[in-house]
Amino acid sequence: MAPGLLDPETVDIAETRPSKKPRTSVAKDFQHDDDDVATALPSHPLGVKPAGNAYTASENIKSRCGSFASLPDELLSHVLESFDADTLIRLGSTCRALYAFTRLDELWRALFVSSPPTDFTWRGTWRSTYLNIPTSHTTSIRCPNLFSDILYRPFQCAHTPLSPFVSNIPPSNAIPRFSNLTPEDYASNWTDKPFILTEPVKQWPVYGTWTPEYLLDRFPDVKFRAEAVDWPTSTYISYMHAQSDESPLYVFDRLFAEKTHIASSLSTPSAAYSSPAAFGPDLFSLLGPHRPDSRWLIMGPARSGSTFHKDPNATSAWNAVLTGSKYWLMFPSGHDTPPPPGVLVSDDQSEITSPLSIAEYLLTFHPLARNTKGCKEGICHAGEILHVPGGWFHLVLNLADSLALTQNFVPRKKLPDVLAFLRDQRSEVTGFNQDVCERAYELFVERLGQECPEILAEGLVELERRAKGRRGKWDALIKGDGEEKEQVGGFSFGFGGDDDDADIP
Repeated sequence: MAPGLLDPETVDIAETRPSKKPRTSVAKDFQHDDDDVATALPSHPLGVKPAGNAYTASENIKSRCGSFASLPDELLSHVLESFDADTLIRLGSTCRALYAFTRLDELWRALFVSSPPTDFTWRGTWRSTYLNIPTSHTTSIRCPNLFSDILYRPFQCAHTPLSPFVSNIPPSNAIPRFSNLTPEDYASNWTDKPFILTEPVKQWPVYGTWTPEYLLDRFPDVKFRAEAVDWPTSTYISYMHAQSDESPLYVFDRLFAEKTHIASSLSTPSAAYSSPAAFGPDLFSLLGPHRPDSRWLIMGPARSGSTFHKDPNATSAWNAVLTGSKYWLMFPSGHDTPPPPGVLVSDDQSEITSPLSIAEYLLTFHPLARNTKGCKEGICHAGEILHVPGGWFHLVLNLADSLALTQNFVPRKKLPDVLAFLRDQRSEVTGFNQDVCERAYELFVERLGQECPEILAEGLVELERRAKGRRGKWDALIKGDGEEKEQVGGFSFGFGGDDDDADIP
């Protein structure tokens, strides 16, 4: 039992120990570029300290929580997630420890998202906003001698300086940078690699014009999608400038072109922006009105971003920064390539689980990730555009308030990957209208056959070549080293005769 817990004979108190986090075994010769991360942090506003401090403390006020004291912090937090606002307020008034646990802002964020007020003003925290408490009336009671990683870790992640993680990038990890590429060079050498172009975006009419302040001035009442909520621009900008979330809310809106009235001009010479010529034709454009979602407006404060993921439908993508800057951490993927450290992937790689926030991932796994084979890192600044090859894992972190445009596309060299995904992973196909989703592969093949039969034939031939390669590996596995072993009566394994193997993928 941790020191300082009261009345051990009468209350079965759960020890407040450091919560269990994934740990990694880092080789001794790793170069720890992040040693200077241990920068002094501000004190927690309620005086909460990490759980390990309980072992040397003379008192732990969690012992005064009655029956709740017997619950581990993780379980207590889950229990509180089931309570409504009124219950949280009343429970928080019973003692200082429960006051602190019921003030965890993630609880109030969940309440807000599940039942958002129809008319509200952002008040600096999710709790104050949900309860409509002006900043001038917000109270904060100190809770000394409370030790909890559940309460302290989000605060730590929200305030840990992130600059050490994005500096001193090893030369071998650095994402290549070019002023521009020709379509031929891209098709021949770069469809499977990340890179940054520094010139094309600077030619766009929106560059130098579109900023968060410009959107606020021109479209203050237009609602943009920010994860699970739709907020007017004016509300979201207020949130951007006054929040301290561990994982800030992030605008990711697929209908921005229609909402800002630039959609009708995107295919004309006067377009507000256009896909760089280096990437060549987008084969998904052949689907016309049936193509899946392909373009998004992205906006968020510093520290916002996205945890590790792959782009949908095996597509490639570009991400153009209009204001701010973004840090990218990227890894290739494949059946014989392990996922990034700390990322869990299903056997068919269709489901990706990255259980930590961006900041917590960097605090926990960054040294290991940086030293993992295949790792690529880079910072994309305003006026630059980054290429995301289809199938690559990527984590993205905004280093400052940022506005960006992104678009997914299908280059010719990546057509076999997209065809295989649409055909073989139908349950994971996304972005199409519901009536198209189940037949996306057939529709895409039909349109390719009508408009680009040579490209379709090339893609189907590559699919067949890959299938034969997989069957060849299977044959080698079940047949051993050849006829010589069969003649000596060795054990063999198969599904019927050898002819049946042709049907096994």
